[in-house]
Amino acid sequence: MRKRIGEVATVLNVSVDTLRYYEKIGLLGEVTRSTNGIRYYNNELIARIRFIRHAQRMGFSLDSIRQLLDFRNQPANVKPQIRKMMKQKLNELEQKIYDLSQLHDELQSLLTACELSLEPDCPILKEFEK
Repeated sequence: MRKRIGEVATVLNVSVDTLRYYEKIGLLGEVTRSTNGIRYYNNELIARIRFIRHAQRMGFSLDSIRQLLDFRNQPANVKPQIRKMMKQKLNELEQKIYDLSQLHDELQSLLTACELSLEPDCPILKEFEK
């Protein structure tokens, strides 16, 4: 089955420009075109785009996704490399969660200080000056 670029964009909830960009940077491989230049995507390309989008939602860069796609095309003996990439991404996510938790606590503390303050000046603004 072949779908035009607009159909694929709608089905996968991605912009046409994004699909063109993926093609331009070589993430999609060969996209079939009609004689008048209309792009057509087969099921394999649609699955590849789904793979790319899922990996992006997990926080992988396009360079990392390119590497994952290479692994996908030659899956033999790549589990250690994929595990390493996943562990690194998980560590990055855990650090972000920690940083956000710290930020949450700081903001909550500042808000509480502002609410309890009897001073005319806002303690939040004073804290930002530190």
